[in-house]
Amino acid sequence: MLTYKKIIKEIILFEKVDFYSKKNCIFAAPKSKYNNHIIIDKMSRVCQITGKKPIVGNNVSHSNIKSKRKFNPNLHQKKFFVPELGGWVVLKVSAKGIRNITKKGAWNCILEANNKGLL
Repeated sequence: MLTYKKIIKEIILFEKVDFYSKKNCIFAAPKSKYNNHIIIDKMSRVCQITGKKPIVGNNVSHSNIKSKRKFNPNLHQKKFFVPELGGWVVLKVSAKGIRNITKKGAWNCILEANNKGLL
């Protein structure tokens, strides 16, 4: 059975990943709008590039009564073309993560996130 780290190593070693597994959190989804794309989906509501996740705060009413609430990050599921892999990679990224990918390039951001343990 393939583990998540082995799959990342396969991607980093430019090997083609063509399997479907929700347990391993990486899958090339057959018969979907993301045909022949590598989809890296590890956790919900967590940016895979910057690591942003929901934080807890307060709703404050006019009478200054505080009740707990959650601030979710601005996440989008986007596909990026990675020339080093020769294909598309689908990531769940925040708006800041998209800006980082635009600035540094998708491959460099994926490698940095893998080194940080975000992927």
